[in-house]
Amino acid sequence: MILSSFRLFLFIFVYGCFPLTMCEKRIPEEKLFVVTVATQETDGFMRFLRSAKHFNYTVKVLGQGHKWKGGDYTSAPGGGQKVRLLKAALEEMENEDQIILFIDSYDVVFASGPTELLKKFQQARHKVVFSSESLIWPDRHLEDKHPHYREGNRFLGSGGFVGYLPNIKKMVANWTGQDNESDQLFYTKIYIDPAKRKSINITLDNTCRLFQNLHGSLDEVVLKFEDSRVRARNVLYDTLPIIIHGNGPTKLQINYLGNYIPNAWTFETGCTVCHEGLHSLTALKDSEYPLVVIGVFIQQPTPFVTVFFERLLKLQYPKNRLKLFIYNQEAHHERQVSSFLQDHGSFYRDVKVFGPAEKMDGADSRNLGFDLCRKDKDCEYFFTLDIEVVLKNKDTLKILIEQNLPIIAPMITRAGRLWSNFWGALSADGYYARSEDYVDIVQGRRLGVWNVPYVSNVYLVKASLLRSELTEYKLFSSHILDPDMAFCHNVRTKGVFMYVTNMHTFGRILSTENYQTNHLHNDLWQIFENPVDWQDRYIHENYTHIMKDKLIETPCPDVYWFPIFSNVACDHLIEEMEHYGKWSGGGNVDTRIQGGYENVPTIDIHMNQIIFEKEWHKILLEYVAPITEKMYPGYYTKAQFDLAFVVRYKPDEQPFLKPHHDASTFTINIALNQVGLDYQGGGCRFLRYDCSIHAPRKGWALMHPGRLTHYHEGLPTTAGVRYIAVSFVDP
Repeated sequence: MILSSFRLFLFIFVYGCFPLTMCEKRIPEEKLFVVTVATQETDGFMRFLRSAKHFNYTVKVLGQGHKWKGGDYTSAPGGGQKVRLLKAALEEMENEDQIILFIDSYDVVFASGPTELLKKFQQARHKVVFSSESLIWPDRHLEDKHPHYREGNRFLGSGGFVGYLPNIKKMVANWTGQDNESDQLFYTKIYIDPAKRKSINITLDNTCRLFQNLHGSLDEVVLKFEDSRVRARNVLYDTLPIIIHGNGPTKLQINYLGNYIPNAWTFETGCTVCHEGLHSLTALKDSEYPLVVIGVFIQQPTPFVTVFFERLLKLQYPKNRLKLFIYNQEAHHERQVSSFLQDHGSFYRDVKVFGPAEKMDGADSRNLGFDLCRKDKDCEYFFTLDIEVVLKNKDTLKILIEQNLPIIAPMITRAGRLWSNFWGALSADGYYARSEDYVDIVQGRRLGVWNVPYVSNVYLVKASLLRSELTEYKLFSSHILDPDMAFCHNVRTKGVFMYVTNMHTFGRILSTENYQTNHLHNDLWQIFENPVDWQDRYIHENYTHIMKDKLIETPCPDVYWFPIFSNVACDHLIEEMEHYGKWSGGGNVDTRIQGGYENVPTIDIHMNQIIFEKEWHKILLEYVAPITEKMYPGYYTKAQFDLAFVVRYKPDEQPFLKPHHDASTFTINIALNQVGLDYQGGGCRFLRYDCSIHAPRKGWALMHPGRLTHYHEGLPTTAGVRYIAVSFVDP
């Protein structure tokens, strides 16, 4: 007995076989022939072909150039045209040991190659193996007729089957149905007939070793990353399917899985397909660039509109290859639009403007913009750009065009939040849902070009798509969905893919929820809502270099001088005060302050008079306190103040200020305009040190102790008007 066991072990060791059932000769890969039906070259079909090419499958496509007559079998029975085309194609094949793999293609990706597929087919021990489903379709009354299995799915799925040529020929030989009849019902009736099932030798891939149908099984399927490969794993049966099929209402899920399978993105390599099929613009002359219509949409009061147009002007793209379509719903922004067009409109090939007088809503304006491009024979792309988009990357338009995709958005996010201009998934009712990879994509831990179900705010659309698949005028119109959701719904319905890329840093999106329009320069009040954009606009360009490059100067003992405000900040603050206009009279009696008496009065307007005290405190806390703590070691401030104001000096009004101490621990004095250009004279003298600053720089702050040591005076302004912003900090 021991000897017999040893001989069996030796036989297995030498010949590489386990029990006789496993010793069949392996089927050569060249025997496998993949057949699919595709009457159109959709985005899903091209994805299928790429996955087949990745694994070197040989694919025959049936129905190309034909009209699809099989009905919408994703939601109703249909697909008979596939059986008819397959039957005709098989009649021309004669090699009886040929293995035929018949699968759908618009919603299918390969996850592994022919060798593994053929091996698993052999192990099934049947001549024809169908994919399986956990849900019965299309006739639930046939449920009891399906065979029972000890484990796995009971019901047949017609979207994928593999088998020997003679057996599949025999299976489809009796098809006489119409193109719009159900292929699944046809195959199901064969399968549930015991005699036919035995005659053709059919079984189901119950545990999804070959085929994974997603409908009814979404909770079972996860991505498996291992050794630079990506597979879909069925966790219920612990199997690694070869073919992943987004059957029925699971198109978004197959799109998600297709972002990774087969090896489109791995942790080791990153994105492996992001540089495929690019349309390079590098060698083109300016006159050869694709013509783009840029649609600018202003639909609510929005901060930093002037900055938006400055960035639009800086886009690195030939202006004579750009047409502008500007829709402005807000009368509040007509001045900025007119100013931009007056100064720069002539640079562009064409400009069309629609204002509040047209009384279009958001959906109508976007429908019109798309249609103008659709009907313009020269238009090659439409670039949607909402006014709240902060497009920092000057090459954005070039980058998107070079990706050569039907619809692609540059990923932008809201500063400090996970909000972005794309959704990674949809909920059951068609609204936002968070995909498993959403946070990693938004935070840049996964870089790539991602197939997503929703984009908004900024994206590029091929004009050829508008003239072919997206011909309906009212793409953005819906009684229940907002315009962007309606557009994306219509795009998904057509089977068109939308992408978002985070391969580059493109910019961000503004918050508009709390934007008020009751001031002259409303952007000044955006330090809380849009702090990054506020800083870009209003803080001196050299402020962030203060510590590193030692930009803090010491013109007098314990007096520090550093850049803080941009020219725009200075101008806006002056203009805001003059617009308010209620300057104090310069007398000692002042009801604005506690006690009602000012020892050293100035002609000024307090920050709280223009409802700016909270914003001013934030400025002091964010941009002054760090300098204070650096220059006065051991002193820490919360930047509290009782008095913060803008002072106006004029020769015929109040030209100077007599020597005095400030009611502060330290004082901030920011020059708001330029000596020599806006006024003559002025400055500050510290009497104890006989030290004067005669040429204050616009936007620079003087910081000095307020009490005891730094008795000081304001030097006479001899011409023009001088403005300074003063804060008595920690009184």
